[in-house]
Amino acid sequence: MTTTAAPGAQALAYEWIKFRSVRSTVRTTVATAALPVLGAVFVATTGSLQSDDTVLGGSLTLSVVAQMLAAVVGALVVTGEYSSGTIRTTFAARPRRSTVLAAKAALVAGVMYVLALASCTLAYLVGDALLPEGRYAQGEPLPALFGIAASFAVAALLGLAVGTLVRHSAGAVTTVIGLLLLPSLFGPFLGDAERWIAGLSPTAALEKLTQTSDAAADTVGSLGPWASLLLVAAYTAVLALGALVLLRRRDV
Repeated sequence: MTTTAAPGAQALAYEWIKFRSVRSTVRTTVATAALPVLGAVFVATTGSLQSDDTVLGGSLTLSVVAQMLAAVVGALVVTGEYSSGTIRTTFAARPRRSTVLAAKAALVAGVMYVLALASCTLAYLVGDALLPEGRYAQGEPLPALFGIAASFAVAALLGLAVGTLVRHSAGAVTTVIGLLLLPSLFGPFLGDAERWIAGLSPTAALEKLTQTSDAAADTVGSLGPWASLLLVAAYTAVLALGALVLLRRRDV
């Protein structure tokens, strides 16, 4: 008696094969994992950590850049198929487009969460080992590191949603980077609304979770770190739902 895998499991396995066979996606993923650790080494060896910062925040100095790369990975997972034309083969093999998008979402979220958790934990340990003992506040790595990893997963899902909507690699990458940066860039021009607008991006939630001294209320919003992460996750889910609706309605 033979059994076959569930459609969702088959779709996930197929997406994993495609994910690790595309060099641009693999290289960007590797860079995402490497940056936090490199940043920790750089900050510790150059003595560039501010006196009021924490070991956790200083060690994860480059985590914001790494999070942007996670969003880029999410976008490339879908736009790469549109660019190469393999999306037609994917939908021919798996006509239920919701299953395809769900498999892509589960893959990028899972990969980014695991990689970010391992990378950011290692970066913190490296920074803690290299920075002078007792000079800086330690910060609270737990449960913050789990939230930090979740913020990477959310950023990747945001990139996936944008990629599904835009369907062009350059346009999707530009758009998702803009979504991550524009709230903090334009917040200062909005007066009293800055503390609300600036906290709308995944980078703001990340900075709060890392407990960096740069995460002041007037630059990253007045919500707490976990509430900020939930807000970002909520509008990412709404955007992903909109992307699914359009994916079902539009021609390939």
